[in-house]
Amino acid sequence: MARLGRGEGSVIVTSYLFPNAKFSLERLEELSASIGKEKLVVDVSCRRRDDKWFVAMNKWQTITEMEVTKDTLSLLSSYCSEFLIHAADVEGLCRGIDEDLVRALGEWTDIPTTYAGGGKDIKDLALVKELSGGKIDLTFGSALDIFGGDKVNFDDCVNWNKESK
Repeated sequence: MARLGRGEGSVIVTSYLFPNAKFSLERLEELSASIGKEKLVVDVSCRRRDDKWFVAMNKWQTITEMEVTKDTLSLLSSYCSEFLIHAADVEGLCRGIDEDLVRALGEWTDIPTTYAGGGKDIKDLALVKELSGGKIDLTFGSALDIFGGDKVNFDDCVNWNKESK
């Protein structure tokens, strides 16, 4: 389960970094300098195109030119302390996670990273841990009972976290 925004007063940013669907390093640098790298969480919402993922914005309808890769995540991580990665193609569907993306994120990320999208079962917590080599956290949304879902119980998630430490 996610521990997103580990620092008090953390700020999560996404579309602001992509004016006119173009990545702005200048905006990222300014934001990181003004609030501090340690408080900045970059939300990388992405859509899959064949075997690649690209940053998506505007309710995931606009696909930017930024491919999500080890190099782009390395660049972004120079200015933030954490990632929230939304797999927009499976987000909210409760049909399962994007296993390929989780596996890739486990190889590509060097900072705390939370994956969101498609979680449908408490077993997905162990699956994400296995696929990512223990580097990626999972957050549930629509499936979670406290958000009106009927597939995952919040207390079960808390217990899984306690037992998996």
